[in-house]
Amino acid sequence: MKFRKKNKEESEVFTDSLNDILFILLMFFLITTTMANPNVVKVNNPRGTKDTKSKQNIVVSIDKDQKLYLGQKLIDMNNIDTILHAEIARVRKTPLDTPSVVVNADTIAHYGEVFRIMQAAKKAGAKVVAVVK
Repeated sequence: MKFRKKNKEESEVFTDSLNDILFILLMFFLITTTMANPNVVKVNNPRGTKDTKSKQNIVVSIDKDQKLYLGQKLIDMNNIDTILHAEIARVRKTPLDTPSVVVNADTIAHYGEVFRIMQAAKKAGAKVVAVVK
């Protein structure tokens, strides 16, 4: 007895237009999510008339030779904590006043020294801004 095998047809998914549909859906969601929320009330935000940048009260610079300057004056690297603390106390006019210390460092300056100056200024109660050139 000879049994015949039935030919089974394999099911196939037609995916040629799937890319087009996904692209259209992607564009739809991108456009709808970036639209402004219609429930937001527009208000006029205040505009400043003066320059609101903080003053650079104290400037500490480190040059490429790892020399440390407070303003234009060369200072010793070992005494930076006490000198910086005294300078911050001198600049502070009221107890609530927060002077700012700007650290200008050369690109080849040791980052440990920059970090040490920033820590000393924070401990003395000043705002710190670091600038690496």
